[in-house]
Amino acid sequence: MVALVTDEASPIGLRERKKLQTRQALLAAATSLFEARGYEHVTVAEIADAANISVKTFFTYFRSKEDLAFADDRRLLEQILESVRSRPEGTSPADAVGALLVELLAEGKEGLEGLEGYHRMVDDSLALRSRLLRMWEEYEDELTALLTSELGGRRDGAPRARLAACSLVSMVRSFTTPEVLEMAAARRSPAARRKAVQDWATEAAGLVRDGIGTFT
Repeated sequence: MVALVTDEASPIGLRERKKLQTRQALLAAATSLFEARGYEHVTVAEIADAANISVKTFFTYFRSKEDLAFADDRRLLEQILESVRSRPEGTSPADAVGALLVELLAEGKEGLEGLEGYHRMVDDSLALRSRLLRMWEEYEDELTALLTSELGGRRDGAPRARLAACSLVSMVRSFTTPEVLEMAAARRSPAARRKAVQDWATEAAGLVRDGIGTFT
């Protein structure tokens, strides 16, 4: 999920750096156009033109306009999986994911503000809402596989893992709901809004933890 993802710089070659810069230019152009005019009212040609590339070049980076809106969905999933995988023994997966969300939401434009813009964009498009549902299902599938492996050969492993995975994904999904965003919007300052959603991440983790415990 774009709005909740941060990235770390790493040494790369000149060719790869140029490709990354082009990709980032496309994402920046698309974000600006989507926010200004709405997802459904922007064309691939307009995004390519804003990024100073051809439409043909656009399709070497993204298969469709829709893919731009979900460019970082895999990276967010990997962060969630790693937070669960690397949690200390005896720690609930819910607390691990909650701590990750608090960290990501502290990132200013890429945190709460980006999340609000992302919600507006997705809410404006039936195609994006459908794609978002498929994304959450993919998250649930991969978390289920990870949690099932933690339980080894236990007879109740798969059903428990699926229920826990759905609960964890629900935590993340809550940040794309109008209820949570309206709660944040009621605060006067950006700092207060950010703290409100971070507090919700901690509270949500506690609610889920009470249901699934430390899991293992």
